[in-house]
Amino acid sequence: MSLRKAFLSLAAATVAFGGSLAQAQGIRTLRDAEIEKFLDDYARPIFRVAGLPEDSIQIIIVNDGSFNAFAGGRYMGVNTGLLTIADTPNQIESVIAHEAGHLAGGHSARTGDAIAAASRPMLLGLLLAGAAIAAGAPEASIGLLGLGQTVGQANFLIYSRGQESTADQSSITYLDKLGHSSKGAIDIWRKMRNNQIIRGRKINPYSQTHPMANVRLSALQRRVLSSPYYDREDSPEDIERLHYIQAKIYGFLHDPKVALRKYPLTDQSGPAQYARAVAFYRTGLIDKGLVEIRKLTTAQPDNPYFHELEGQMLFEFGRAREAVGPHQRSTELLTDNALLRINLGRALLATGEYTDREKAVKEFKRALLLESGNSFGWFELARAYGAMDNETLAMLATAESRYHAGAERDANQFARRAIAKLRRGTPEWRQAADIILATQPEGGPPLPGGIADDEAPAPSKPKGGEKRGPDVPDPALAGPQGF
Repeated sequence: MSLRKAFLSLAAATVAFGGSLAQAQGIRTLRDAEIEKFLDDYARPIFRVAGLPEDSIQIIIVNDGSFNAFAGGRYMGVNTGLLTIADTPNQIESVIAHEAGHLAGGHSARTGDAIAAASRPMLLGLLLAGAAIAAGAPEASIGLLGLGQTVGQANFLIYSRGQESTADQSSITYLDKLGHSSKGAIDIWRKMRNNQIIRGRKINPYSQTHPMANVRLSALQRRVLSSPYYDREDSPEDIERLHYIQAKIYGFLHDPKVALRKYPLTDQSGPAQYARAVAFYRTGLIDKGLVEIRKLTTAQPDNPYFHELEGQMLFEFGRAREAVGPHQRSTELLTDNALLRINLGRALLATGEYTDREKAVKEFKRALLLESGNSFGWFELARAYGAMDNETLAMLATAESRYHAGAERDANQFARRAIAKLRRGTPEWRQAADIILATQPEGGPPLPGGIADDEAPAPSKPKGGEKRGPDVPDPALAGPQGF
């Protein structure tokens, strides 16, 4: 393994407790309007007081059951495990504040400098080892090489632990500025400390990228306890909101049998009904699922996410016409959410009625005004145009879909096919031209006539990303800082 790759692997280990490079590169994201809104409501005020450009930081939900979060560049990742293991919203808020500390401190950008500095002892070790071999002392070369690697790794780990401590302190500062309690930070480190004790293994604190939980707890405790906002608690409404999200995650991401055991029929609370609705739906018991979700829509008719789930259940079971109403209601209650509008568009498209196809196109376009980089939204728009026999716009929408999914070669080909049938100078023609310019391979086929004369700034290129999820950076290359 090269020196650079070796230290990139080390940087990637900060993504999760004990995480490997393979795990870091295998991030699985998911999209959910309700969870995203919950995280935004806590994160955006923190970004603001931290002096971060709040609207340019993308929060990614990571489908991972471990208690963790990470940040790097303009991304923040939050594991589903953090949401389900936390006892209060303030605990999640404290983790978000910690990650904001990494972003505000520019830690991911400085990690590269630390890697370079840590590499110098390793390079020296290699040079000395080579000299020892040349001098006929191979045994000495082994010791010299090991010494260089040990010193280099130790230097980097000291730097990493320092970053974590700085982010811990910054998190308290941000929460104090907001007038919020930082008790959640203490609660979390107690959880982590107890977990490390339960594991029963002796851990060398000097070989860790993060300070030990007990050290972090001690460093924060005095400052947290002296905060004038320490005793401020989450409202019952905020705690219930978290319980609904936890129930939803259990319903969707755990075995339905596990969810039904955790939320038995004897539990008639709202979160239990939510979890059972999802679990029944996933096991094919659609009628039982509808009974549960309709209890919630009756009790809380202004909650858009309950209507969204009812529409999703009906749609997935081939009842598109019935699904339109709940999805329509969800967009009326939450007008500026792209995911909800895409769901409504899909239901309209599936009815098979021509007038509904036209409505679907409008919904997909409205969604893409909110999220222009949503590759799944472009894909659905292409399907709608195809159903209306508009092959040219279907190809253009497909080009956008492939572009935002990172498939540049496909995007270029579809855009070329579309531009050949578009009138030069129209907005659609320029849209196709932008995609061709942004994805033109070096030494590729010549540009279609007229593009060079009307060249417009190409959109920024997305790199990767899942079908319905945001573009996710390679954590190893971004140098994200784990919780």
